[in-house]
Amino acid sequence: MACLAAGAAAAVTPSGHAVAAHEGCAPEASGTRRQTVTDVTTTDLDAQVGVMVQEVLRRSRLSAPEDLGRMVAEEGRRIGLDSLVVFLVDYEQRTLVPVPSPDAGERKPLSISGTLAGRAFASAVILDVEDDFGHGRRLWLPLLDGTERIGVVRLTIAGDRPAPEPLLTACERYAHLIALLVVSKSAYTDFFERLRRTSPMTLGSELIWELVPPLVLASEGLVLSALLEPCYDIGSDAFDYAFNHGVLHFAVFDAMGHGLGAAGMSSRALSAYRHSRRAGDGPAATYAAIDAALAGQEELASRFVTALIAELEFATGELRWVSAGHPAPLLLRDGKLVKTLEVAPSPPLGLGLASGPPVEGREALQSGDMVLLYTDGLTEARRPGGELFTAERLGEFIEREAVSGRAAPEILRRMREAIIERGAGALNDDATAVLVEWQRGSERLLLPDTA
Repeated sequence: MACLAAGAAAAVTPSGHAVAAHEGCAPEASGTRRQTVTDVTTTDLDAQVGVMVQEVLRRSRLSAPEDLGRMVAEEGRRIGLDSLVVFLVDYEQRTLVPVPSPDAGERKPLSISGTLAGRAFASAVILDVEDDFGHGRRLWLPLLDGTERIGVVRLTIAGDRPAPEPLLTACERYAHLIALLVVSKSAYTDFFERLRRTSPMTLGSELIWELVPPLVLASEGLVLSALLEPCYDIGSDAFDYAFNHGVLHFAVFDAMGHGLGAAGMSSRALSAYRHSRRAGDGPAATYAAIDAALAGQEELASRFVTALIAELEFATGELRWVSAGHPAPLLLRDGKLVKTLEVAPSPPLGLGLASGPPVEGREALQSGDMVLLYTDGLTEARRPGGELFTAERLGEFIEREAVSGRAAPEILRRMREAIIERGAGALNDDATAVLVEWQRGSERLLLPDTA
């Protein structure tokens, strides 16, 4: 069973990956003799990594999803890995769940809070520590699909010194390949999906999670991250984004009501949004297209969706947006909430009440700016004393986290933890947030040093 315990401090690797920490778990039996790290020269490593990758790709074509953990561990022996265990993050981003394999054994889920595994996940760093009994090294690496955190990988190697830099780099690239395999195989299996769930999911949640994009998008000078809660009981909220030809398109939706009917309304709005966006429409034209698509459905009479539809010109930092009866975005600059991006709201989508084109807001962003879109479920969360969380408190939380140097994905994960886990608030409705960072440099925080 995985846990934390006191132990000897690790030496620091040439790039500063190692930390003085200990996992406190008994090492797995190594089984048959593998090639150790000391047996591998730098010249040999490149060739062995090439063979390992080729074999993984060959075997993965016809392998069953449940064989992935065993397959990547077996092929990792080629570069001196004594064991390899893949952990996937659960939907609430509270625990890391082991993917079954011989190396995983009966290992239990690990908490993200207070563990080495959690630190590797939250900070996207590679940790190299001595194992519990001084018989080798234990490495923790983030499992990244591009820049989206989907879990961690735990490796063990022989030797009493920190892993050499070439091996760390090879292991980081291997973890990236494993993440890509998990994501690609998830398209036609429920195996990984079931591992990630710690509670039953409602029908509305099933619908919304199948429609929304990944929670993280990052490019040079740009990071977008999203939060969608309560993750197992979403009833009305959704978000979407796309980065096309230097323009970031993003939006949040909040349908009236809760449950499958409301989720269906949000899904129709999201589909109409994508249809209009892919036709090249801007925020104002997209508003009109979604409103017309929803208002034309008789079965949706009296139902509506509030929304915030935005575009960001990456090269210039010009932000454009329209509001369909939705809370105004928050603008943070130099780590401070500087203003609410107000614009005259148009009627909610689906009512067909607009008397003309929506008013389009415009704002020139400065390097380092952060823009937060959210639904009212966040600001209506109740604090322990009963008072509302409010937009001001939401901004204050982002301020504190931004000053600490965290990137958008970890800021939102900690926001969820603060509101739901630590009792700073209690959700009374769906709560969705989309946090965009422009020219802040935080995209590098999403990658390990070897990337």
